[in-house]
Amino acid sequence: MKVSTRHLAILLPTLCGGGAERTMLKLAGGILSRGYQVDLVLVHNTGPLKSLVPKQVNIVDLKAPRAFTSRALSSLPALIAYLRRERPDILYTGLMTSLIAIWAKRLAHVPTRVVISERNTLSLEVKQFPRDIRFRLMPLFARLFYPWADRIVAVSQSVADDLANLTRIPPDKIKVIYNPVVSDELREKAQIQLDHPWFHSDQPPVVLAVGRLVPQKDYPTLLQAFARVCRMHPVHLIILGEGEERENLERLARELGIQENVCLPGFIDNPYPYMKNAALFVLSSRFEGLPGVLIEALYCGTPVIATDCPGGSREILADGKFGQLVPVGDPDSLADAILSALEDKSIHPREEGWKPFELENIVGHYIILFDALYAHA
Repeated sequence: MKVSTRHLAILLPTLCGGGAERTMLKLAGGILSRGYQVDLVLVHNTGPLKSLVPKQVNIVDLKAPRAFTSRALSSLPALIAYLRRERPDILYTGLMTSLIAIWAKRLAHVPTRVVISERNTLSLEVKQFPRDIRFRLMPLFARLFYPWADRIVAVSQSVADDLANLTRIPPDKIKVIYNPVVSDELREKAQIQLDHPWFHSDQPPVVLAVGRLVPQKDYPTLLQAFARVCRMHPVHLIILGEGEERENLERLARELGIQENVCLPGFIDNPYPYMKNAALFVLSSRFEGLPGVLIEALYCGTPVIATDCPGGSREILADGKFGQLVPVGDPDSLADAILSALEDKSIHPREEGWKPFELENIVGHYIILFDALYAHA
């Protein structure tokens, strides 16, 4: 259904693996289907998600001298030049490029409307990197510069409340729009057959986790809980993702004596067959924004357990209606929940749990937002 010929630019650091990048690409495809011209503007055109970029999306490589998201500032001159040349109606961004987008629009002197998406619980993200000057200054920068954006979008009410409390931005200036998670791509990929020896019928059940191997995901708590489960129930654990904590997690698995029951395959382009075939999905995070993997697991029909962390877990699971919620950093409570779920085979997610996160629904909210901004340009 084509209703517009407007021009949207989505700014991302790279196409490296991550839930936020996947979400942005889904949104790009959904907006494209509504008749928008869509540019994907990259600080550096690199990363394993290139294959997920919709074919009609135009990739713009700013060719910043350094590819890492922490060095996005080096892309500012190229972004200014892009805005002056192409003059998109909307520039939409999140992650570490929000401030760059705001500054570039001001310096370019163009009528482009800037929409920034806050995708994580900022107060806890700052605490996670106490020695990183960028994160320590982020609340101050957000307080000073976020009001320059034409619209601020938070991916959950929890994220919106945290941002308002931390930056003193009036809550009515922050709009909550969930991430688009359930799409035709997910539906198709979930049907692909899985070839992994742990999913054969004669194998123990598999507990699955998906996410970057970083402190935020708190996989040490999951491993400690899993070690207790292993003493009482035959079971395997697979954690899909890559990151800086791999060595520490592998060492902890050896120390706990569960290395033979734990598999860390790294980044997997299509995690959905794993979700569909797993006995249980676990999110052990310390904090989140709106954990898309939790929604994807609900769609795949996998019983879920999530920490009741700051972020969207409680919103997604409707206060525990669609899955179990456990305290953050509590391996005993997590082990009890896993054992309970493995023993009760009758618990399965319901459609109403993932329905609000369908792509078409979320794209509709963004179209309303973008059209309103366009009308006041």
